[in-house]
Amino acid sequence: MDVLLTVPDPGLRRLHRGKVREMFELDADRLLMVATDRLSAFDVVFPQGIPGKGRVLTQLSALWFGATRHIVANHLVSDDLGGLGLPGDVRRLLEGRSLVVRRARRIDVECVVRGYLAGSGWKEYQASGTVCGIPLPAGLRLSSRLPEPIFTPALKNDRGHDENVPEAEVRRRLGDAVTDFIKEKSLALYRYAAGVAEKAGMILADTKFEFGFVGDEIVLIDEAFTPDSSRYWPADRYREGEPVDSLDKQPVRDWAERTGWNKQRPAPELPGELIEETARRYADVLDRLRKVLAETAAGAGGGRR
Repeated sequence: MDVLLTVPDPGLRRLHRGKVREMFELDADRLLMVATDRLSAFDVVFPQGIPGKGRVLTQLSALWFGATRHIVANHLVSDDLGGLGLPGDVRRLLEGRSLVVRRARRIDVECVVRGYLAGSGWKEYQASGTVCGIPLPAGLRLSSRLPEPIFTPALKNDRGHDENVPEAEVRRRLGDAVTDFIKEKSLALYRYAAGVAEKAGMILADTKFEFGFVGDEIVLIDEAFTPDSSRYWPADRYREGEPVDSLDKQPVRDWAERTGWNKQRPAPELPGELIEETARRYADVLDRLRKVLAETAAGAGGGRR
C-alpha cells in the first residue's frame, strides 16, 4: 500500500500544514482537509508513514460526525471530492483521505475527557490523588474506571505539548457560556461513543475534541474518535491494575522509549515490522467500528449535511 507523506499540489491555497493534516482553501466558507499517513509521537513526526493511516482517520471521523449530529453540529460538508476541480491524478491520491468541511474559527482549547486512569493521569494520581487537579477517590489502580468521566481541558499549542489547565482558567479565557457548552458536549460525546465502542468490543479510555465557531454556532471540528485522538482498549484484554495495550501508535511509543531516543528532532527510522503492526492496529479500530457506526449513522438520519 502506498504511503502519502506530502500532499501533492491540488491547485488550492494551502492554509495549514500540521503534523498529520493539511488544510486547503476551497472558498470563503469551505476547506479541504486532507489526512496524510504521517506519524507523530512525542510531538515529533517520524520519517516514515503508516500505510492506510490517513484513510482510517478520515473514514472514522466521517462516520463519527454522522453518528453524533444529534449531540452537537460539526464541520463536515461531504466526503465527495467531485466538482472541486482537482486534477485527476491528485484526486485519485486524495480520495478516501479528504473531507470538505465548513470553515471555522478554532477555540484554542483541547477538550479532553477521561473515563479511565491511564497515561499522564495515572502518574499524577499516584503523586497527588488528582488528575489535572481534580481530586479522585483513594484506592484507584492503573487502568481503573473512574466513578464518572472527567473533563480535563488543555490549551492548544501547535508547536509542542498542549498545556493542561484547570477548568477555571478556561472559564477565565472563554467565559462561562462557551465553557459550559464545550464541557457539556464533550462529556455527552464521550458517553455516547463509549457505548458504541462497547458494542464493538472496545473500551474508550479517553479522548479529545476540538470545537470552533461557524458564525455564532459552536461546532465540532478537526477529527472525531480516531486512534490519533482516542485511547481504545480491546475489552477482552482489559485487566484493572495492569497496563492495557491500546489500539493505536502505542507500539511506536514503547519502541521509542526503549531506544533511548531523546524525543527531539530528528526522529529515528522505524523498523518495518513496527510499521506493519501499527498499521494493523489502526485498521482494526476501523474494522471494529465501521458496521456499528454505519448502522448508528443511518438510524440518526445519515452522515452528510
